[in-house]
Formats: sequence, structure tokens, C-alpha cells
Amino acid sequence: MKAIFTSSAVAVTVASLLAACGSSAPPDETLRSVRTAEVRYEGAGETTRYFGSVQSRYEVEQAFRVPGKVVERRVDVGQTVREGDVLAVLDDVDYRLTEQATREQLEAAKTRMRQAESDSRRLQALKEDGSVSEFDEEHAQSELQTSVAAAEAEARKLELARNRLKYTVLQASQSGVITAVRFEVGQVVAEGQPVVSIADPGYPEVVVDVPEGQFARFQTAQLKASLAVAPDEWFEVVLRELSPQAASETRTFRAKLKPATGRELPLGATAFLVAESVAGDTGVAAVPASAITQAKGQAAVWVVRRTDDEAVGSVELVPVEVHGYRDEEALVSGAPDGALVVTAGVQKMAPGLKVALLQSEGAENTEQVAR
Repeated sequence: MKAIFTSSAVAVTVASLLAACGSSAPPDETLRSVRTAEVRYEGAGETTRYFGSVQSRYEVEQAFRVPGKVVERRVDVGQTVREGDVLAVLDDVDYRLTEQATREQLEAAKTRMRQAESDSRRLQALKEDGSVSEFDEEHAQSELQTSVAAAEAEARKLELARNRLKYTVLQASQSGVITAVRFEVGQVVAEGQPVVSIADPGYPEVVVDVPEGQFARFQTAQLKASLAVAPDEWFEVVLRELSPQAASETRTFRAKLKPATGRELPLGATAFLVAESVAGDTGVAAVPASAITQAKGQAAVWVVRRTDDEAVGSVELVPVEVHGYRDEEALVSGAPDGALVVTAGVQKMAPGLKVALLQSEGAENTEQVAR
């Protein structure tokens, strides 16, 4: 009876050991699920619209070169003028008095100069018979030189007075269209204060303001424009000037574009500009900004290398160059075309880590995204 019990106990013990060994087998590996985006260099193009206006490349601010009270205004906004046309006139009474006083001072200086010349000639004759000393002659010569210099100085003053009198009449420095008038009759204006703007309609250009985030892409984009009066008539424009410094108030860059052909554009018209950037021209691809990470101080992305199982892959860190950002995307180069990059949970990745690929964006998927 004792032997039978011992055999049964051994059998139970062996069965328990076998069961324990079976329960210690390693569980199946749990893969981290990730979202990915495909790198497409031909897909980074973007169309951006801007609102601007038509302005003249050559627009001059006219100003009086002397201060005074405006007594006459001869132009209005939109009026066409020619070079030399009178735009406005200042009260010139004070300038005429100054010119008259300077002229009289010049006459007095000339009189003194003639007297000094006469004294010099008389002393020169007296010197020959020894009636005057060399000191008297030198004094006469000095007086003559001083009077001549004074007469020349007064002549320059008279010329300046005449010029200032002439400056009371404001004339157009170029032919064009009046785009702004900033004064009225009776107003006292300062010297150099802009009062009239004249634009040359022969050189129209479209002017727009470009935000900071679009500065680099704008320089290489294909550009075309239309006017509000004819929104369906598009014409090509060429970037002539792009300000290198942003405006302090708006943080935008002023861009000036001229028509590719000699097209006439009405000054002041509202313009629409379309900038089409093409990835093939810039060699960049658009990927979600969340895909960008850092490796040894350089930007990089985690690229998924697929295995035989299309839904499983391993990650590899690939360095890239970031060319800029737009909205929630980064423009990069360096990653292989068509590669899948991890777009979420990049801080949890490690070289060689096996991951499970979620369905493409927008598809129903209940698996957990790497966080």
C-alpha cells in the first residue's frame, strides 16, 4: 500500500514540473504601432495666393526746397503732368525782399572794390617818384584783395537769394501721373516736406507682401497675376525685387514684380498674385513636422524598412536637411524617395526597433499609436 502511494506521488510531481515548464515559455513579442508618411519629392508643390496693388517702379516725392505758405495749387490726384509743369506756388514776398537786399549789398561791395582799385592805381603812380612807402602800397593791395573777395561773396549770396526765390515755384521733375497731393492752399509747408507724388505709368509693377514662412519658397516659385477688373485674364510676372529685411510692423517682405511682356497696367489697381512652387525645382519633400528629430545636432527622420510581412518593419535613423516649414509640414531633402517615415512617437524609437504599420491616414484603425 505504501509503494502504490509513492508511485502516485512521483507521477503527480513529474506532471507538476512539466506544467511549470510549459507555463514559462516566452510570450509572443508585442510590436509598437506607428503612423507613417511617404516621402514624395514631386508632392511638395504648393499654390499660394497674394493680394497686392499696381504701382509704378519710378515714383517721385516732390517737395519745396524752401519753406513757406502755399498760395496756389494747380494739380489734383489722377492728373497727368509733364516735366517742368508748375504744381504749386509759395508766397514769395519775403524771398523777393531778401533778393533785393542782397542785390544792394552787392552794389555796395562793388563800389568799395572800385574805390580800392582806384586807390591802388594812385599809390602805384606815387610810388614811382618815392612819395609813398612800401607799407602804404601793401596796405592798398590788401584793401583791394579784401574788397574783391567781398564783392565775389556778395555775388554768391545774390545767386543763392535768386535761387531761393525761384524755389517758391514747385515744378514737376518728371512726366507722369499725380498719385498723391498732401497740401492745401494756405498751408505752411516745411523745406523738403513731400507734398506731391508723381508716378511714371510706363513702368508698372505688382507689389505684394510675403510672410516670413513663405520667403524662401517665393523666390523660386512660378508667378502669374491678374487684376480685379479682369480676374480671368492671367499674365506672367517676373520677380524684380524682394526686400531682404522684413517690415518691423507686419514682419512681411515687400516683393515687386514686373510683367514678363510690355503689358500696360493701371496704377492703383488691385492685383491678385499666384505663386506655384514645384518640388522638382527645389529638390525637397513635404513631411509632417512631427517626423523631425535630432541626431548628433543634425535633423533626422526615422525611416521604416519593411520586412517580408508588409505590416511589420524596423526603423532606421536617416539624417535630412530641413529647408523650411509651412503650416504643419517641414520641407526636407536627404530621405529616399518613397520611404516611409515615422510621424508620431519619434522620441520612443531606437535603431532596429520592430514596429507595426498602421493603416494610412484617414483609415479606421483601433490599434494604439506610439506615444
